[in-house]
Amino acid sequence: MNTAAARVPTPELIRVHVWEWPVRLAHWLVVLSLGVLAFTGIYMGHPFLVSPGPSEQRFVMGTVKVVHFYAAIVFTLSVLARLLWMFLGNEYASWKEFIPLRRQRRRGLRSTLRFYLFLRRDPPTFIGHNPLAGATYTLVFLLYLVMITTGFALYSVSAPLGSHMRVFHVLLPFFGGAQGARWIHHVGMWLLIGFAVHHVYSAVMMALVERKGTLESIFSGYKFFTRDDLGGARSPHGRKGDGA
Repeated sequence: MNTAAARVPTPELIRVHVWEWPVRLAHWLVVLSLGVLAFTGIYMGHPFLVSPGPSEQRFVMGTVKVVHFYAAIVFTLSVLARLLWMFLGNEYASWKEFIPLRRQRRRGLRSTLRFYLFLRRDPPTFIGHNPLAGATYTLVFLLYLVMITTGFALYSVSAPLGSHMRVFHVLLPFFGGAQGARWIHHVGMWLLIGFAVHHVYSAVMMALVERKGTLESIFSGYKFFTRDDLGGARSPHGRKGDGA
């Protein structure tokens, strides 16, 4: 038996509540609704389900459009709730986690990017979002808003007379008409699918490298740190940093 190895103390792990339940709920509602929206959106652009018999008895496309619309409502409400929680939630949910206004957060962009470019062995420690992820999510939320506005603008074209959704018709000129809005909506969908692939990859990679419960935290809300981690971690308000 290696007695020297047996004497190595196991560092004490401290549980930190990072993601509040509104953040976790909004995250999973966005994930699920985006999955439904992507599937139904691809079908509406390229129908691949063939139903035998008269179309008026099957109404496959109409059903898919209804599912797409209700998924869009869930997606919209989830995104708006998450944006609201940037001002009502804890420090890790704050909008300051997304926009690197402070010098410490801007320095963190460089050190985190060096890790992703394999120029640094270990990632800098952040309790919430690292600055690079936060800045990326800012762009993603802007893309969410583009998808929401183009989607409702497109729905206004076929909305029944008297529907409140027809008010979104005023947005169409900003996107170059219905065809332009449809193209932007289509491209935005593929950008979000690409982001989803990268997001899963980076989350798994960081979970394996950091071993702080990163993946589990989106279910439980808790991450785990040693006292040294907490002493060197960069807080959302930039009180301490580990250098670049």
